[in-house]
Amino acid sequence: MDAFARQVRVEKKEPFVIGPDGSALTIKDLPPASTKRWVIRRKAEVVAAVRGGLLSLESACQRYNLTSEEYASWEKAIDRHGMQGLRATRIQQYR
Repeated sequence: MDAFARQVRVEKKEPFVIGPDGSALTIKDLPPASTKRWVIRRKAEVVAAVRGGLLSLESACQRYNLTSEEYASWEKAIDRHGMQGLRATRIQQYR
């Protein structure tokens, strides 16, 4: 979705948070509930949504079939190493 379309939704007063790329992130912009492949951007969007109050931790875990420990590890990785800490292929480097 382009930045203009996101801005139009924001102007319609849909709840939003600022996503990892600095743009407005609404519920519609979040990864689909059926997501199986978790790339850095998708993980960061879910963390931003929970931190910003767009989703509760419980609803995020239920929606994406995550454990609270798995979600907490995403937050910890972002806090310690930024978005690059979410890389699955480099996880040992960041521990």
